[in-house]
Formats: sequence, structure tokens, C-alpha cells
Amino acid sequence: MKRFFDWFNNLYPVWLVSLATVAFFWPQTMLWFDKPWIFWALAASMLGMGLTLSLDDFRAIRRMPGAVALGFGAQYTIMPLCGWLVATLLQLETGLAVGIILVASCPGGMASNMISYLARANVALSVILTLCSTILAFFFTPFWTSVLAGSRVPVDVLGMCLSALQLTVAPVTLGVLIRWLLPKTADRIGACGPTVAVLAFTLVTGGIVAASAEAIEANFGKLALAATLLHLFGFSLGYAITKLFRYPDSIARTVSIEVGMQNGGMAAALAKQHFAAMPLAAAAGVFSGVMQNIIGGLVAAWWKRRNTE
Repeated sequence: MKRFFDWFNNLYPVWLVSLATVAFFWPQTMLWFDKPWIFWALAASMLGMGLTLSLDDFRAIRRMPGAVALGFGAQYTIMPLCGWLVATLLQLETGLAVGIILVASCPGGMASNMISYLARANVALSVILTLCSTILAFFFTPFWTSVLAGSRVPVDVLGMCLSALQLTVAPVTLGVLIRWLLPKTADRIGACGPTVAVLAFTLVTGGIVAASAEAIEANFGKLALAATLLHLFGFSLGYAITKLFRYPDSIARTVSIEVGMQNGGMAAALAKQHFAAMPLAAAAGVFSGVMQNIIGGLVAAWWKRRNTE
């Protein structure tokens, strides 16, 4: 069974692109997966993340505080500012601009841990950075969205804070508590955590593409270009700033991946809830998820090849 789950999880980009294609050409197949389903799917994936964490993961922060501080700071400065820069340079219309800024203001995505493993980066640091950025997303995501997109559209900061708490902090905390109080149960359920995350974002992608098919068709080029530029900036600047501080290559790779890969599912869920009148805002989260996995996979393959030369 474990071998099947590993096989299924490794083909994550295939499922993502395949279901997105089906939903785009035949929207009726995925229109049922709407806002309530999107919210609970993402919450389930966050619970799965919490179930895989132990107190040792939190203690590990003390063993590499400098790298954690640098990665966390880069995550919540480089990416939001890059999101604003991309929206400004491409002169994106309001809905797409808000979506790109929202994606850029979200925490690191869980897929970054898998990409870090493939890239021969520091997986422990990757897990810690994803954890830290996720837990504090309830503050930083609404803050940056309000600062950088507030001039374009009203942003319900308090509402976004509460949504982010429900979507990230609450399920992650519940998962950690189950791991602490019922470790055997956590082992059994947590083994399915990565697969739940793959299913969750794949279905979220399908639901949002189906609901936004017309808007995506009319803006496909700009959506793809904006998402690609955002993540290329994130990967490049994350690596460059870490090397500037003279950290070893494994740390630089990790920070690069953590900065370059966002929680597109969370961005899509928040956009669906708080910017429902702008379908392109949620679509930006979907395109972000697709493009970052393609770029991340290519970067991981290149770094892995360099390790064997």
C-alpha cells in the first residue's frame, strides 16, 4: 500500500494538469466542487501536515535559528513584493493582480518538502520553514494583501485573519495534539497525509478551473506569464540572498524552494471566500500551483544532477 501511495504522490503534477484540463474543457464535471468543498479539502490537508509533525520538529528551530529566520523573513518579504512587482510590470487587471499578490502573500506550500528532498536540499529545514510560515499566515497573509492590494480593492483583513486561522492554524494544531496524545493513531492517519494533500489541491484546482473556465480562457496567457514570473523570481532571489549570507548550498537550495513555492490551494480558497466577484483571483492560485510544481521539478532535477557530477 505504501508503494502505491508513493507512486500516486510522485505523479502529483500529472493528476493536477490532467484534472485541470478536464475541468477546463468540460466544466460540468467539476462544478460540484465549490466553496465549502474547497475549504474542507484544504483544512484536511493541513490536518495531515499537523499529524506528521512532532515536538522534535519544533525543537529543531533552536538548532538552526539563523537559517530559519532568514528563510522565514525571505518568504514574507521577497514573495509579497515580487507579487506586487509582477502585477505592476504586467499591468494586470484588478482581479488577476489581487490573485497574484494574494498567492505571493501566502505561506510556503507542502509540495516544497518533496521538492527539497528531490533537490538534495535540507528537508528538516524545509519542514520547519513550511510549518513556521503556515502557522503565522493568519497575520502575514492578510497584512501583505491589504498593504499591496488594498489600493485596488477593499480587503477584509479581520475576515481573512479568521479564515486563515480556520484553514491553517486550527487543523495543524489539532494534528500536532493528536500526534502528541495519540501517536499510534497519528501514525496510521498521518501516513495518508501527503496523499490527502495531493488529492485536496488536485480537486481544488479542478473546481476553480471549472468555475472560472471562461475567465481563464480569456486571460490564459497573462495568467501563465504572471505565475511563471512570480515563481522564477522567488526561486532565484531566495537562492541569491541565502548565498549572500554565505550559507552552504544545501541551505540555499532549501530557502530557494521555500520562497519559490507557495500554498496555491490556500490562496485559491481565500480568494474564493473573500474575492468571490473576481474569478481570476482564485484562478491565479490554481496557475501558481501548476507552474511552481513544473519549475520546482525542473530545478530539483538540475540540482540533483549537479550532485552526481
